[in-house]
Amino acid sequence: MFVALEPRRLYRQVADQIRSLIDAGELAPGARLPAERDLAERLAVSRPTIREALIVLEVEGLVQIRMGSGIYVSSKPTTPHAIQPFQDTDGPFEILQARCIVESAVAEEAARHVTPEGIARLDEILERMEQVLADPSEAVASDFAFHRAIATMIGNTALQHMMGMLSHKRTSPYFEKLASYFEGPHTWRLALEEHIVIRDAIAAADPAAAREAMRRHLTLAQKRFSESFGEEQPR
Repeated sequence: MFVALEPRRLYRQVADQIRSLIDAGELAPGARLPAERDLAERLAVSRPTIREALIVLEVEGLVQIRMGSGIYVSSKPTTPHAIQPFQDTDGPFEILQARCIVESAVAEEAARHVTPEGIARLDEILERMEQVLADPSEAVASDFAFHRAIATMIGNTALQHMMGMLSHKRTSPYFEKLASYFEGPHTWRLALEEHIVIRDAIAAADPAAAREAMRRHLTLAQKRFSESFGEEQPR
């Protein structure tokens, strides 16, 4: 039923294959899909790729992700307009990886341009973030502000524009849907603690430490989004 994909293919092809099986009736409404691990093995792709594909299909209304239970085929919409068109956009894990590469270098450079005003701005944002950990939209806004403030320290408008583009991708329906399963007050608290380490490294004018702190933060963010949906099936 499932056909292995070439390693170079990404979550879009996985979503296309599962969508085709649903459209053909091979996966009927209410049917439970194999666990992420099994899908990854059958399709010869990584589990994050499977997760991104499932998020796409859920946004389209074709599957339902039930944490701790599994992934189920939804009842088909009564009209074609009920399904959102699939957008050929960057996946959440691609975005996080890109941010890790770019922002690690940004943090390193910011540590070479540190000013009291820049650190005061970071402190202001961190204080605000601590107050809004239970508010998803405000926590995201504070996170954006923190990373943007670091880029601003360098004084390069082209770099700030690039950072803005990467941050904006965080608002895609696919990224937001994935975040809805894995973000909460606890994960935002972890992010806050990681931000403080970044702030301290920049304040100490230590480029290597700042680069490593940012790399670690965004690597841990990827790991948090890589947690299982909790539907593992025994072998």
